[in-house]
Amino acid sequence: MLSRTADHLFWMARYMERAENTARMLDINLKTLLLPQSAKHEERAQRAVLRISELEPAFDARYADKGGPTRENVLDFLAAAPDNPSSIYACLQAARENARAVRGVLTTEAWETINFTWLEYVERLAAGELSTDANSLFEWVKFRSHLSRGVTVGTALQDDAFVFTQLGTVLERADNTARILDVRFLDAENAEAELQAQANANTAAAQVQAQAQFQAQSQTQAGQVQTQGVSIDGKDGAREGQREGQLEDFYYWTSVLSSVSALEIYRKVYRDVVTPERVVELLMLNPNMPRSLLASLDEVCKNLALLRTEASKACERSAGKLRAELLYADIDQILASGLHAYLTQFLARVYELGNAISRTFLMLPVY
Repeated sequence: MLSRTADHLFWMARYMERAENTARMLDINLKTLLLPQSAKHEERAQRAVLRISELEPAFDARYADKGGPTRENVLDFLAAAPDNPSSIYACLQAARENARAVRGVLTTEAWETINFTWLEYVERLAAGELSTDANSLFEWVKFRSHLSRGVTVGTALQDDAFVFTQLGTVLERADNTARILDVRFLDAENAEAELQAQANANTAAAQVQAQAQFQAQSQTQAGQVQTQGVSIDGKDGAREGQREGQLEDFYYWTSVLSSVSALEIYRKVYRDVVTPERVVELLMLNPNMPRSLLASLDEVCKNLALLRTEASKACERSAGKLRAELLYADIDQILASGLHAYLTQFLARVYELGNAISRTFLMLPVY
């Protein structure tokens, strides 16, 4: 197969997967905004969505004087902005252009599915569906992505073209799942640190006030009662803050599971309440979870083996090492050493693996 053809197929699949992943995140973000929360929490949630694709600086440069990270601005930037290469609009357009470049390799059903998806999405945006019924629009994008994969699997010849398409899909999926965990877990850690700092500040203030009252009124019974009252109030406030944090934590991680269609799988596997540690374990190390990091790397290695050449040994070795580290990883050790650091390194290695695949299979040789 020509390197140019393989490159178009590889990126066609990646862009379709990226469009679906963006739709998933925006859909869950909209549902999360329906929960009672402060303006500060809402802004933090909006920025978390932007950080998944490393688009926060680009967003700030464009919307700094237009209200910042509001619901409308984030939706416009990630769903409808043609100049944002990670928006749904740009991803579907790029997928369609890559498919058109290799029209002769695709089946008629596969081409028509991708082409119609792009044309219909433009019409839906023009009709204002993003502002009137965004959830329905995102569900439609997910459905069209599922349809595209299903049509490809059901109609395409299982040759090298098919393998490159599958390879692009699973590599993009691994990258996206890692980003969701990285940003969400880091955001949760920051939120927990803020709550802890606030609780410590409240406790310190209560202690200072109690000590001052005790010194001023140490000889009177009234002063002692008042001191006790301050201490009790401080404890009640700490307990209330802890309960609110636990409730927010539950909804937070439930939304993460929903964003990768893993909530039902979580309940089948663990049959217990949602906790951050188990969410991380499911989405990283469970080989039976289709969107987990390990399952994605299993598929990457499987497809690279089907494309094996003399020049692909280094590429296979990199993918194999990454898969082996996940296969024999211990979730407690990962969490103890720092999940953010682990996932940052993982994303860097996935990026390098993508470059290695491009150098090995997708770039024209230089003589």
